[in-house]
Amino acid sequence: MELSGETVIAAPIQTVWAGLNDPAILRACIPGCEALDRVSPTEMTARVVQKIGPVSASFTGHVTLSEIDAPQSYRITGQGSGGVAGFAKGSALIRLETVEGGTKLSYTVEAALGGKIAQLGSRMIKGVANALAGQFFQRFSEVVTGGEVSATPAPATLRIPAPGAVVPMAAVAGVSWRNFALAGWATAAVFALIALLLTQQV
Repeated sequence: MELSGETVIAAPIQTVWAGLNDPAILRACIPGCEALDRVSPTEMTARVVQKIGPVSASFTGHVTLSEIDAPQSYRITGQGSGGVAGFAKGSALIRLETVEGGTKLSYTVEAALGGKIAQLGSRMIKGVANALAGQFFQRFSEVVTGGEVSATPAPATLRIPAPGAVVPMAAVAGVSWRNFALAGWATAAVFALIALLLTQQV
């Protein structure tokens, strides 16, 4: 499965870069994230609880950062498991660029799914991925532009779009994201993101 998207965050590139590499900020912004810890300068572990349609599970994952070119880009590679609910593995390339009004964040995700989640179908999964991305980026933008980091994680339950339905971007702060990947096992992040947030739940 492949996902890609971009959004503009009203903050300087150095601020956005720092936020994407701050476990406390990511933990507060990734929907359903209960724990996200840095275990080395380039590695993080995460636990994310999500309900996707009829499937509810706690995902644990490990993410490695590589191809780091601060503050312009890096690659997130990782894998996560939700027990019988399924597993996810993949990578996401995150790029930052200074533009008028702030910083443009773009991402490209390649991910593979297995288990019950994979049975939901790519269309539904992508719809949920976009919604997760929107939640993440809305909260992330609020934090890096002056908001406080809350100890309460973002909501972990999503309304599943009807088959064939288009998720309105206005409903997710005009953003499409990196991730199920970022949000799933962050999605261990990841953007993720993502996407942890870009790479966690796709």
